[in-house]
Amino acid sequence: MKPTTLAVLKASPYAAYAGRSVHDELRANLVARLRERRPVFPGVLGYDDTVVPQLVNAVLSRHHFILLGLRGQAKTRLLRSLTDLLDAEVPVIAGAELPDDPLAPVTVEGKAIVAEAGDATPVAWLPRDARYVEKLATPDVTVADLIGDVDPIKAARLGTQLGDPRAIHYGLLPRANRGVFAVNELPDLAGKVQVALFNVMQEGDVQVKGYPLRLPLDVVLVFSANPEDYTARGKIITPLKDRIGSEIRTHYPRTVEDGMRVTAQEAWTARDTGVRVPAFVAEIVEEVAFQARDDARVDKHAGVSQRLPISLVEAVASNAEQRGLRFGRPPLARTSDLYAALPAITGKLELEYEGELKGGEAVAREIVRRAVGQVFGRRLGATPVEEVVAWFDEDRSLRLDEGLTDEAVLELGATVPGLLDVARALAEGDALADLAVALEFALEGLVARREVARSEERGYVAAEAETVMAGAPRRRWN
Repeated sequence: MKPTTLAVLKASPYAAYAGRSVHDELRANLVARLRERRPVFPGVLGYDDTVVPQLVNAVLSRHHFILLGLRGQAKTRLLRSLTDLLDAEVPVIAGAELPDDPLAPVTVEGKAIVAEAGDATPVAWLPRDARYVEKLATPDVTVADLIGDVDPIKAARLGTQLGDPRAIHYGLLPRANRGVFAVNELPDLAGKVQVALFNVMQEGDVQVKGYPLRLPLDVVLVFSANPEDYTARGKIITPLKDRIGSEIRTHYPRTVEDGMRVTAQEAWTARDTGVRVPAFVAEIVEEVAFQARDDARVDKHAGVSQRLPISLVEAVASNAEQRGLRFGRPPLARTSDLYAALPAITGKLELEYEGELKGGEAVAREIVRRAVGQVFGRRLGATPVEEVVAWFDEDRSLRLDEGLTDEAVLELGATVPGLLDVARALAEGDALADLAVALEFALEGLVARREVARSEERGYVAAEAETVMAGAPRRRWN
């Protein structure tokens, strides 16, 4: 049974941890986890050899730290995962406004309660989730929001002066005492608020409405920011930057495989309709994000969030569900579903001037097409496609309507010499549905490589039929 009074707490094993700081607590639990060879930050993928070791060093060093990275790089998830390194529960003085250690109180109120009640001081237990406080920085955040403000009514009720610490209405940071306080987008804070933060970090004091206030808080301060804002002159004050112990850079997945693992973990695709997303479609989805990050028309400073492939694969699965429900077909995602899911892309792209002129949907469509071509090239290998291309070059066309059965798709595909062979090389199984979606993937891959074209009226046609009218040269791939 957990102690409920200070006397019982003193006689418990927890008494050995009296006065232990949050930095020391995080460090001790991290050391134990490393010794046991357990994952330090489970669920955070792609950072095992880059970000995680640096973050481990920061915690072992008992640093306040900042994560610098573009949007959608799991910065907030990493900060919130620090709670896993906290004890399951810690004792606090029951009834006190701020969380305070009954064995080593630091606040004026906490010391007064212990002095008055002695060993009968009531003890409550604070769970680890309640010890994490997060604030999104905006220009209108004030010192009062983060630190606190003088409360004249409170001072009058207590019969104290306005400068008495007991007359302060505390903000978020003091309420995070004995825990972790996170500030997202740190450079958006006004300069005077940043000054208040570094005073608390280093000196443990701050001025509120002209009154000096001593706040010896036990709190770990962690931050996140966009590197462009953090390094820009005037965005972050130098004394605060100097007091942040470690500066850790995050990044997007380095490989398509890493990105696919992240997307598979986060996306909602396990649905009651049994919808299935083939591996090559999932790979194309991830390649879309990689292509967008390299596209000159997309703002590199804003980045392309990992939320893009997560939202995209969910929309692709939904379009497959819709088709399956409408036509009574197995809900299996196709390459064409990527084009139906363009709204999941356009809202996540910050475009440069050239991209704005072209339009978000047109840019997204071109990015999808490039992604299809890249994945098709990787998966095709040495399988020949010349016979397929030659058939279309003879002014023939092939139209695959959305409502066709798998049998009908394969029957039409069989009229094109070599197409079924290409589909079998790309398919993930021998089932008719797998062959049908692979056949469409083969055609879309040839379209992406400009070996074949796609017409709204005729379906898949010879490349010259479309590219000549558009004034674009035909492109041959080796």
